[in-house]
Amino acid sequence: MPVRLIALDIDGTLLDSRWQVSEANRAAIAEAARRGIEVALVTGRRYDFAMPVARQLQAPLTMIVNNGALIRSNDGRTHLRHLLPRQVAERVLHLAKPWREGAAVVFDRPAKNQLMLERLDPGDSLRYAYYSRNKQFIGFANPLETCLTEDPIQVMLSGQVAPLRDAERALRAAAFAAEFALAVTMYERRDFAMIDVLNPICSKGASLAEWAALRGYAREEVMAIGDNHNDLEMLSFAGIPVVMGNSVPELKTFGWHETATNDENGVAHAIEQFALREAAPCA
Repeated sequence: MPVRLIALDIDGTLLDSRWQVSEANRAAIAEAARRGIEVALVTGRRYDFAMPVARQLQAPLTMIVNNGALIRSNDGRTHLRHLLPRQVAERVLHLAKPWREGAAVVFDRPAKNQLMLERLDPGDSLRYAYYSRNKQFIGFANPLETCLTEDPIQVMLSGQVAPLRDAERALRAAAFAAEFALAVTMYERRDFAMIDVLNPICSKGASLAEWAALRGYAREEVMAIGDNHNDLEMLSFAGIPVVMGNSVPELKTFGWHETATNDENGVAHAIEQFALREAAPCA
């Protein structure tokens, strides 16, 4: 069956190691859109942090953000939203006190106070650069639990890989673990990890499946490309799963298609091989 929907992870997939969109990737996406194939950016990023990437692409885009908690068009229209109950968020924050230094709560708000922190430390080499680029979206609450005046999108933990593995184990062993879902991203070479605690029905894969059903696409008509642990469910759902050459080793154990790395235009190669060769040009 021809591809009707292409789902693309952003970091480590669409972007190269310098966080740039290559001209080859841009051209392949534009050609897919010209031929009538829907393109979705499926990312752990917040909507506003994904939009600078979306604006570089000459195509209408579906934005599946926050690891599946929100689905929007790139014009800002919200199609689906799954929030984390604030009572669950409060319990997560209590459980995650040993990792509070890298904790944040993310809300679906227009701009101000989207991302709530306890503090912003200029000496924080892991997170300060990111947060300083997003100051217009950041608010503060100490203790962090006091910001929970409404249901958030997620609780987010970030830090070095080893402590975050401990945090993941603690969360998965929690007595209330059925009340949330985890999206885990590990960058071993950078010694940086992120854990998003989400509504229990959320994952990139679940939201991609929900969107495909709403759009009337069969899973065989969906192609997905990813590189990290939080892409597992998305790749498992897609009829054509494609793993980046630079992906974490786990994703290469499933026998899925493998493309070139993110520094070798892997997205463009995959789109050309699996989507453009099958899609007839529009008149």
